[in-house]
Amino acid sequence: MSTNSNNLYETAGIQLPKDACVVIVRTEWNAAIVDKLEEGCNRILSQHNIHHKTIMVPGAFEIPFAIKNYWEAHKYKDDKPHAFVALGCVLRGDTPHFDYVCKAVTDGVVQLNLNLPVASIFGVLTVDTQQQANERIGGKHGHKGEEAAVTALKMIALKNSFK
Repeated sequence: MSTNSNNLYETAGIQLPKDACVVIVRTEWNAAIVDKLEEGCNRILSQHNIHHKTIMVPGAFEIPFAIKNYWEAHKYKDDKPHAFVALGCVLRGDTPHFDYVCKAVTDGVVQLNLNLPVASIFGVLTVDTQQQANERIGGKHGHKGEEAAVTALKMIALKNSFK
């Protein structure tokens, strides 16, 4: 999803279950950026009265593991998530580590979307510079944390429409 920061995220008419729950899985790494992503995500979820909680993992590589294991531990509970939002920021460095981490987290979230019965939203920034990250937490490229939350709402509603 790519937007301008001035765009409003269209959520009018979305039908959500009254007990909808979203679990945010965020990284400790690049905390200043990820904090802003999480703030935007929380803001949208709160505006829609969605119960949400946050789980912290060390880095982006660990996001799929946390989502899968959280789902397994909660899938039969009343507060099971209706969607997950993965938040992180991988900044390019001087080694190929960036490429490996970006591919691993992307592939991991794809696999979760194919194997879990709830959506996992990809809100991980994969950027070359700090400036590019800043442009995606409320700058000229919108707010990717807010966009991830809106995407979660839309995916919950989509799944709910299949019933």
